[in-house]
Amino acid sequence: MSSKKKIFAKKQAKKSAKKTVQKKSAKVLKKSSFFSKKKYLSKKKPGPVAKKRKKPVRKVSAKISKEKFYPAKTSYFSKSLANPIISPRAHNGWECWQTFNPGVILLGNKVHFIYRAIGHDGISRFGYAMSENGFKINERLPYSIFKHYIKERVFNIISYFSGGSWGGAEDPRIVRVGREDVLHMTYTAVGDGELRVALTSIGVNDFLNKKWRWKSPVFISPPGEIHKNWVIFPEKINGKYAILHSLNPKISIDYRDSLDFDGSNYIKSFYGRETDKNCWDSLIKGAGAPPIKTESGWLLFYHAIDKNDSNKYKVGAMLLDLKDPSKVLLRSKTPILEPTEVYENNGYKSGVIYASGAIKKNKELLVYYGGADSFVCVAHADLKTFLKALMKEEKPKLVKEKIKKSS
Repeated sequence: MSSKKKIFAKKQAKKSAKKTVQKKSAKVLKKSSFFSKKKYLSKKKPGPVAKKRKKPVRKVSAKISKEKFYPAKTSYFSKSLANPIISPRAHNGWECWQTFNPGVILLGNKVHFIYRAIGHDGISRFGYAMSENGFKINERLPYSIFKHYIKERVFNIISYFSGGSWGGAEDPRIVRVGREDVLHMTYTAVGDGELRVALTSIGVNDFLNKKWRWKSPVFISPPGEIHKNWVIFPEKINGKYAILHSLNPKISIDYRDSLDFDGSNYIKSFYGRETDKNCWDSLIKGAGAPPIKTESGWLLFYHAIDKNDSNKYKVGAMLLDLKDPSKVLLRSKTPILEPTEVYENNGYKSGVIYASGAIKKNKELLVYYGGADSFVCVAHADLKTFLKALMKEEKPKLVKEKIKKSS
């Protein structure tokens, strides 16, 4: 047989095999309600039989997709297209699994991050990063800058719900009170069978020069009790330091002349789980970032769960009275942040948004959060627009950030 005949015979065999596969595939597709032989196997124009009424499920899906990618003009909150802005690094053993829940502070018009990280040994530590514009990371150290020492590693049910570590330092909140030359940081200390709130501090100059001379941490919550999500106000209130330590059943704030704790004077706190069952935040978890002072009041972000949507960790907002922040002026009727993106649903814990940092920068509000207990992300809005919508009790919507074409 000549070479041309061999080539022709091979082509004929391929055509025959292809027809056989198509016939078998058509039989399978006919049995399925999700596929159409017309759509996948034939290029012919549909006949009268093919013109069937669309199923309601497909109509709903199309509507949801349209709302997600073409939002209403009244929307005011955007998740950055750069998200996630901090992700685990495989080559750094201490942060190769998870990087999330950052504390942030604005110094010299630069955003400084202290983010939580978990690596090969399962211990939760803090790393450092810096951004000049708040969206792009310009600097990130290859080593951890803070570690809470524990006697032994223990993984239990608390470990899972607290982000998945075997112990260490979790969920930092860093703040500068007024123009003091010290930064104070509260964090959750997990280890030796306990989950408590600890406090440390560092000089502003040491922080900026990356000389990590942290003051020896001290527990400020009592032993034998589970507490987390405590935040310090960035200004003194009535001449005293203010520590917000509970949101439920009421706003609980401890006022002190000094933030010097000796390890024996603890803040007594009570946390109730239930709220109004008819609200989206029927189960309030705790405060998010340290409060931000605005003309309308102290802006406080908080985490909550809806009992009707219990697999998602969402974020709400409150406005507290400037002189007496135990008074709630208003509370968002709907979440201001919900886990809708891939990086918020694909990670250690799906469906989680944990807002632990927020700043005002150039008239803009930037909220930093952990997505799926695995990544650091940012959402942003014009501050005045945000407050106006919040006070009008408009339903917040998250919009896709538009990319500006370069000239």
